[in-house]
Amino acid sequence: MIENIIAQFQLNYSAFQLDVDLRLPNSGVTVLFGESGSGKTTLLRCIAGLQHAENGYLEINGKVWQDSAKNLFLPTHKRNLGYVFQEANLFAHLTVLGNLEYGLKRIAQNSKSEHFKQVIELLGIEHLMKRMPERLSGGEKQRVAIARALVLNPEILLMDEPLAALDAKRKQEILPFLTRLHNELKIPVLYVTHSQQEVAQLADYLVLLEKGKVQAAGLLAETLSRLDLPQAQEREAASVWQVTVVEHEADYHLTRVAFAGGELSLPAINAALGTSLRLQIHARDVSITLEKSNATSILNILSAVITAIADDANGQILVQLRLTKNNVMSVMTASPLKDWQSCGETKLLAHITRKSAHLLNLQVGMAVYVQIKGTSILN
Repeated sequence: MIENIIAQFQLNYSAFQLDVDLRLPNSGVTVLFGESGSGKTTLLRCIAGLQHAENGYLEINGKVWQDSAKNLFLPTHKRNLGYVFQEANLFAHLTVLGNLEYGLKRIAQNSKSEHFKQVIELLGIEHLMKRMPERLSGGEKQRVAIARALVLNPEILLMDEPLAALDAKRKQEILPFLTRLHNELKIPVLYVTHSQQEVAQLADYLVLLEKGKVQAAGLLAETLSRLDLPQAQEREAASVWQVTVVEHEADYHLTRVAFAGGELSLPAINAALGTSLRLQIHARDVSITLEKSNATSILNILSAVITAIADDANGQILVQLRLTKNNVMSVMTASPLKDWQSCGETKLLAHITRKSAHLLNLQVGMAVYVQIKGTSILN
């Protein structure tokens, strides 16, 4: 991971204190995750210069935007950033094109530039240019707001819960476009959310905040698999894998995908061969067995080694596993895996009962098999 963002802030309110020291990657999506009041938005506002931390240091790609020790603080309008809020906040008296062109004058660019055209295509809003904001859906408004931030060609994009104001249908409408941004943007994105679904679909790097402090920070796959963090104990605890579509079994309505540790069979996915996808595997949908069984309806049986075990004191055992190299892929693919998954170790979480762990006499270092129902895997 190349660290080109240094963010150090101390900010004191009567009922809240922000105290963070972060080194963040200069590409991909970094998600700031935590409960309401954990400091996510405050941290984002400090980075944007909308909040002036009394003690702070901020460096983006070698450019210092704040250094309290040297009494340096660049105001927001001098920071080359894009900011997307929860509400689109479009100018009601301007068309979509007018909204997009509004800030271009200060960067000596116009709507005929190649970059402008690329942003419009990326967010799929070509057909909306002449519309007024009142004629846009909530998802369309937010896509225009994102485009408005990106046409300024910023060095970093800040997004403060951009889906929070949308209903479930509109969220599903805009998520594919956020995924496109994730895959195609060359600038770092800091994304605030309290949605685990958005974390699973978008994050490359994850920062967990609690009461104004960094609880954990790291690559997504590594951080989600840590048993010492509360996320591993929650019902929605899950592992996220990057996979590539390698075969469609039309007769069975199944799709086979390959990942760093082997292959999985899933319900049919409408995606071309070679397509890269993310899978979210809930810990509650993973079972453990000491022997590989062929007399089962479960297709996905993978060899693994137990790397950690924890007891949540409520009768549930948390098991961290590392898939072994025995899960040989019969179809190899040239599609590159994401950096956070390319370390060669695919980790998996399982939630089982304390009784099951006792009956199996599970121990750290034990070789086991994991069973994953294909119908339980979300993409």
